[in-house]
Amino acid sequence: MDQQALMREKDDVWGKAIAVVVSLAIATVGAVLAFWIGLPIPFLLGSVIAVTAASLAGLRIYLPDWLRNVVFFMLGLQAGSGVRPDTLDQLAAWPGSFVMLFVTLILVTGLTYLLLRKGFGWDGQTALFSALPGALSFVLAAASDTRADMVKITIIQTTRLLLLIGFLAPLLAVLSRNAPHVDIAVAGDLTLQAAGILFAGGLAGAVIGHYSRIPGGMMLGALLASALLHGTSTVAASLPRGISDIGMIVLGVLIGSRINASHRRHILRYLPAALLAFIIGTSAAFATGALVWLIFDIHPAQIALAFAPGALEALTVIAFSLGVDPAYVASHHVARFIMIALTVPFLARWLKNRQDKQTKKG
Repeated sequence: MDQQALMREKDDVWGKAIAVVVSLAIATVGAVLAFWIGLPIPFLLGSVIAVTAASLAGLRIYLPDWLRNVVFFMLGLQAGSGVRPDTLDQLAAWPGSFVMLFVTLILVTGLTYLLLRKGFGWDGQTALFSALPGALSFVLAAASDTRADMVKITIIQTTRLLLLIGFLAPLLAVLSRNAPHVDIAVAGDLTLQAAGILFAGGLAGAVIGHYSRIPGGMMLGALLASALLHGTSTVAASLPRGISDIGMIVLGVLIGSRINASHRRHILRYLPAALLAFIIGTSAAFATGALVWLIFDIHPAQIALAFAPGALEALTVIAFSLGVDPAYVASHHVARFIMIALTVPFLARWLKNRQDKQTKKG
């Protein structure tokens, strides 16, 4: 490596270090202000708003992978501690809930696809990847192998995610008041032995989750390992509650950084499509969620978090912070990802073949 390249690399290291500090500072200020104003779920909502505004203004927002992974690992351990032995008694109602989740996935994707395809004239592949609810990392990775418009997909998916968090925050603040809560305060002290078991099990789960390629796999793996240890009463203690607050601030950086200054003109152009896609998707999820509530008598706060189209990590942490069963929420988001992962490649190939045939005829 020549001298100039070495100097550029050193400058970039310093630039990234400064960007991390600035990003976390902006997110923290936003979270504190939201808490002071009295916004619902302030540490997530405030940090997302602050970081999104800073990113659109042109500031460099950056978070290193190692910091994200450490925070996700800790959040997984903590969220899993919300599982109790009596959680197994609720499993009988979940298969029916998963079926309704599949119906929700079909409705949200199908109606949003028709809106973008017929209403706005988007090509089939772009409309499909923009319509899929959640699994943003997987959707963008899969779309990059096609001729879909990546800018449109990013704007629609990210805008819908921001609107979803903004919409759910006040709704959950009301719904969660009388929800069945997991009382973390009754957990025992975290002894050295319990901490060793929890961290070892969580690390094994996180590694498996990471290599599974599931979005949020590291957090999910740690969550499942922690849930197993707490559900079997192997470990009864929990990590400090403040970890979820820190985790939400970091999540705010990740979510807010998905849109930057280069997207400003595209946001205005595609905002009508994003708003309508959000309304259609949320309405479909609300309709099927209402049926789940009526049929299976699961609390609306749990259903809202589990059936919301996207953001596995954010919604799982929100569930824990509100005391709502995180196992139910996380399992449904994983199930939706599996449904998407199994069907999208076939749908994308079918649309590509259909588009190629239409091109040849034209």
